[in-house]
Amino acid sequence: MSVIAFLSMDTSALEDFFVYDEMLIPHFNAHGYDVETIAWRDESVDWNRFSHVIVRSPWDYQQDPDGFIACLERIEASQATLHNPLSLMKWNIEKTYLQSLESQGVPVVPTSWADSFSADWFIEQFVVFKTDELVIKPALSANADDTFRIHRGDAADYTAQLNELFHNRKLMVQPFLQSVTGEGEYSLFYFGGQYSHTLLKQPKAGDFRVQEEHGGRLSAFTPDGDMLSVCEAALNAMPDCYLYARVDLIRTDTGWAIMELELIEPSLYFNIDESSAARFVDVFVSRHGKG
Repeated sequence: MSVIAFLSMDTSALEDFFVYDEMLIPHFNAHGYDVETIAWRDESVDWNRFSHVIVRSPWDYQQDPDGFIACLERIEASQATLHNPLSLMKWNIEKTYLQSLESQGVPVVPTSWADSFSADWFIEQFVVFKTDELVIKPALSANADDTFRIHRGDAADYTAQLNELFHNRKLMVQPFLQSVTGEGEYSLFYFGGQYSHTLLKQPKAGDFRVQEEHGGRLSAFTPDGDMLSVCEAALNAMPDCYLYARVDLIRTDTGWAIMELELIEPSLYFNIDESSAARFVDVFVSRHGKG
């Protein structure tokens, strides 16, 4: 029987998160695969023991991105097949991939970029985006870590903290879109080029973060043709093929736009669609065969 590794963070740390990947295991077992969950920080792992490694829940990788990439490179050098491909994950690890999508005509949330924080530059962005509220976050981030929603009148209060957090650290600034709190953010899931399901994520009252860990509310949703078209344009603009992809969409004044394209460790919310876990494994088996 072949063995698949789910690449994860340390098991004890996962207790603070909602994880749905165990829903895949009986379907993999039915196709002849054993599954083990392996912490990416464990340097003693012999990756040659596995036929495939699927990156699933290493949700602390942003704390040590160089170490995480080194882990992926060790897997790539082994006999195991890495999913998603290493080249695609390297392209996706910094949110500067949004610039690549935009250059190919894919609508993305308007964004300004900087290599480090400058108070004067940050204040200018309120004028650039003609808004009274901005969102600032690292260009390499996960779980809404170090992400702030800041009103123009409060900007000076954040200067010291932002200087400390973003000293010589690449960052991005976007206008805060009222649709985040008024309507929510949509995640569309694709497995092996095939659409699977859609999730509507809405923040709790008084917050703007949609993650479950921050109190976000989740519900299934049926996307319209315009949403699917924008997602497919983004997926077609990627530099490599994928096993799984999550496309985060937001409504703007000019239509749908890409908020993020998640290709490394997105939660795939198998709990939202009862058929999605089997669908994921069926796509995998159609590509790689039974274990």
